[in-house]
Amino acid sequence: MAKRNGVMSEQLKEEIAKELGFYDVVQREGWGGIKSRDAGNMVKRAIEMAGRGIADNERPH
Repeated sequence: MAKRNGVMSEQLKEEIAKELGFYDVVQREGWGGIKSRDAGNMVKRAIEMAGRGIADNERPH
């Protein structure tokens, strides 16, 4: 099976993991070591950030 290229940059994933408090697990065990709940929260947070970015870009300057 081919490896999938991630949509989020490594830097963004690390930033969100730090914000959500499980970056220590990522450092010890890699991304495969995080709980599915943490992964879901990370995706949810990325979607929120993207939505805010789109809204910010649509505001008249």
